[in-house]
Amino acid sequence: MVFKRLMQAMGVGGPSVETVLANPNCRPGGQLEGRIQVVGGDHPVDVSYVALGLVTRVEVESGDSEYDTTQEFGRAQVTGAFRLDPGQRYDVPFRFQVPWETPLTDLYGQHLHGMTMGLRTELEVARAVDKGDLDAVAVHPLPAQERLLEALLRLGFRFARADVERGHIYGLRQSLPFYQEIEFHPAPQYARAMNQLELTFVTDPHQMHVVLELDKRGGLFTEGHDAFGRFTVDHATADRTDWTAQLDGWLRQSLSRRGLFF
Repeated sequence: MVFKRLMQAMGVGGPSVETVLANPNCRPGGQLEGRIQVVGGDHPVDVSYVALGLVTRVEVESGDSEYDTTQEFGRAQVTGAFRLDPGQRYDVPFRFQVPWETPLTDLYGQHLHGMTMGLRTELEVARAVDKGDLDAVAVHPLPAQERLLEALLRLGFRFARADVERGHIYGLRQSLPFYQEIEFHPAPQYARAMNQLELTFVTDPHQMHVVLELDKRGGLFTEGHDAFGRFTVDHATADRTDWTAQLDGWLRQSLSRRGLFF
């Protein structure tokens, strides 16, 4: 997506900005590349900086209420101060580092319902900041993440939706102030015993922590409740494990503990 917007803070005749991504597709830990073109208006201005920010929609729980907010979680200043004369073109190539914990937005060519991700260009002139519109970004899974996702698909789980929730998962080191939950409809063989499965990745350059949350159905004499599983996968060795068998074993064991698996 390309955006071109007149600086509202400067009024008519101010500079315009166009940002072009070479490729809007990326993976966690990768890069986004492109260029920013700033074009002078009808009078000279002093630009303080041009910056890029990666943003997503985050759900926030506050007391008894919930609301969505736009959260910036990656930022890079791509220029310092410069003078922009009337009609002058100022081109800035950039490489933007995508954080390792960046939530996924696309899986196997399908946009994940509930996810919004974009790269925002920010330009400051005379202490007035224009944050512009968003260039949509598609974040695809890493190979190790694909192994886990493929295993769930083989077992018969179906993607439902995803969201990003502000907060930290107990016992895990996170660099970002939120985490993603990818929700799945249960596979047929588990459907009588569970409502849904939620998957979270917390990833760094060497490994990823995988958190599974299983929403169990209640039995005749038991209430429904959640069960959790957690394990760590090295990027380099993820393809050495039969994840379909591993996940199936954990699910069956978890569901059978209270007689919920039939």
